[in-house]
Amino acid sequence: MKDFKTADLCDDYSAQLSIVAPGFLSFGQCSRFCGQISTVKCFEENSLVREAVSSAGKGRVLVVDGAASMRCALLGDQLATLAIKNNWKGIIINGCIRDSYDISMMQIGIKALATHPLKSQKRGEGERYVTLEFSGVTFREGDYVYADEDGIAVAARSLF
Repeated sequence: MKDFKTADLCDDYSAQLSIVAPGFLSFGQCSRFCGQISTVKCFEENSLVREAVSSAGKGRVLVVDGAASMRCALLGDQLATLAIKNNWKGIIINGCIRDSYDISMMQIGIKALATHPLKSQKRGEGERYVTLEFSGVTFREGDYVYADEDGIAVAARSLF
């Protein structure tokens, strides 16, 4: 992965970027990550998150729209381990994670709104490969996301 800073990307490509509203916290040992987007939309249930991280990541970033729910976690240490095993570069969750201490020791980048100890339901509901809109940005399957200590930016194409 090329070394980058979102601040520099904003300087060089501002017309091509959408910037996610502040508020996401960083988890995992990789505070800086980027890749092509794959999407999941779910509400307080993570069956499709498990399905996604169980598949070949191919260096992509999973973007999960959990409708900013603060009532349960959509990702924990077991799913983060699966994501690493299957070559996902990172996960961005519009919602919560749990097992944050264990995840802090893992070689993956994770951005989420907060932590919550309660696990989600398993009802097999949600959607994959759909366009998501949250935090002032549209996330399309196949677009590119760049995340670091300063924020998250989305572009329609790879910037390097």
